[in-house]
Amino acid sequence: MEAAAVRTESVSSPGRIPVSVVEDHPLYRDALTRLFQEAGDFDVDVVAGSVGKFVACRPRRDGIVVLDLTLPGVTGAAAVLQINGMGNRVLVVSAEAAKSDVLGAISAGARGFLSKESEGTEIVRAVREIAAGKTYVSPTLASIVLTTEQNRQAGPRLELSGQEKQVLRLVAEGKRDRDIAMEMSISVRTVRSYLDRIRDKIGARRRAEMTRAAIELGVLAESAAC
Repeated sequence: MEAAAVRTESVSSPGRIPVSVVEDHPLYRDALTRLFQEAGDFDVDVVAGSVGKFVACRPRRDGIVVLDLTLPGVTGAAAVLQINGMGNRVLVVSAEAAKSDVLGAISAGARGFLSKESEGTEIVRAVREIAAGKTYVSPTLASIVLTTEQNRQAGPRLELSGQEKQVLRLVAEGKRDRDIAMEMSISVRTVRSYLDRIRDKIGARRRAEMTRAAIELGVLAESAAC
């Protein structure tokens, strides 16, 4: 069952950092909440188990949101994009720390990325850095960003057709082949044919990599806006 959201603060005190937690694992969500409550310089705003519940609580627009990537409903880079678009800054803290996950989150506007193996002190430090206008990526993940950045423009991408863009957008929203087929009123076989052409054109194979490409190409931004 999806966790309910709780709003704990309506206005942040001067000099304190407003922070929210969006995490569907109850124990980890509670641990993060206690971590910020006990740190001394944070005001916890919204605690929620999904992006949908977070949005429903009408959170502050200038806070830091500590976000898991694997959530019910809106998930992955699309979740980062939606929360970032609401005027918040996102720190991803996720068990999903593969190269494509890190790059997808950063491309979607996340200001920081940590794995769930990170110590509480590092999570607190990352939120403080982001609140100060900086970015934070753990040293173990920083090399992924640095080594990829120099090759981002390595080769031109072929133009996608309108239907290919629609398929790519739905993939980035987390839809599976059958869901895409139903939404577009086409067969699953046709969806897979589109996916093959999209992969050939953009050079991405995995769905997380395709999500990152959707963000870079701008096909996800309109659908993810509140």
